[in-house]
Amino acid sequence: MAFGLKRQDLLQWKREVRSGNIAFLTHYWQDPRFPGCNTVTKVGCSDVKKLISWGNKYGLKEEWIDHYQDYPHFDLFGERQKLILRNEQQWGQIRRFNL
Repeated sequence: MAFGLKRQDLLQWKREVRSGNIAFLTHYWQDPRFPGCNTVTKVGCSDVKKLISWGNKYGLKEEWIDHYQDYPHFDLFGERQKLILRNEQQWGQIRRFNL
């Protein structure tokens, strides 16, 4: 279940994804399959080859891509999420969600 997501942030993420850019969207999240993780970052790009290449830098496997409608993306959480957000200099999302 997602929460703490601003509509404006979601719309901006969708625009960026559709434009073929690597886009980041973090929000609060609960899923019993992932205890201890209370946020998720969706990293999307409509250019799947570009998304795969980006993911390879971080050891993300192509089969982990969620091909949700027109917004293919990786879901990041836990320590991997924090590491990637830092490496990608997503300081606003890091501060907003205390990562």
